[in-house]
Amino acid sequence: MTKPTLGNWIALIILGAIWGGSFMAAKLALGSFGPMTVAFLRLFLASIVLLAVTLATGRKFPGFSTATDRRIWVHIAIMGLITNAIPFSLLNWGQLYVSSGFAGVTMAFVPLLVLPLSHFILKSNEMTGRKIIGFIIGFIGMIILIGPAQLMAGTGASLEPIARIACITAALCYGLGTINTRLCPPVSIMAYAAGGLIIGTFTMLPVVLIFEGIPQWPADNTALMATVFLGLFPTALATILLVGIINTA
Repeated sequence: MTKPTLGNWIALIILGAIWGGSFMAAKLALGSFGPMTVAFLRLFLASIVLLAVTLATGRKFPGFSTATDRRIWVHIAIMGLITNAIPFSLLNWGQLYVSSGFAGVTMAFVPLLVLPLSHFILKSNEMTGRKIIGFIIGFIGMIILIGPAQLMAGTGASLEPIARIACITAALCYGLGTINTRLCPPVSIMAYAAGGLIIGTFTMLPVVLIFEGIPQWPADNTALMATVFLGLFPTALATILLVGIINTA
């Protein structure tokens, strides 16, 4: 791993902007689709895009003949679950009962979780005073931007406390997913990302059919456009950027 480059910083800023808009888009999509359906559709759309890009650019998926290849697939499967299927479902369900602002600010817990995990698991990422101070400044800055009143404001829903726990659990999933990606042996970023999305899609399919049934065409085009946005930008494009940043910086 090298020190972050200008390209890494630009990708990180773009990633933050894309993810920032995903919570509002999810709220709009939930107006016509169930939370599991939204998670499935965004994964399905993103997996199609990344699979097409992977095949078009000649990238190769790992095989199964060697122990390293099989280990890579384990990491891809874990990514599909804890970076895609599970957190998407938890955040979507949580946003039925909490504000999109609260759901968004819970993502600030990700570095808080990653710092100690990477310190003990990734020996090249020990906690330093600068990293801790940087996290504290960033976290305080986010609270100031959103505002303590907005952060603590309740919706009055009876399931709101559980929904808040679901959002924080999603942040934990993202933190673990980051560590999982760093531990994966070298593999094509595009194939890794596409494989994770495909596995996440197939994981969500039976969940959607059992709990929410076959998705119906929404009467409101706003929800459909929001779902397409979620699939193309905060999922497909963001996955490529995220994996690239983790693997290089």
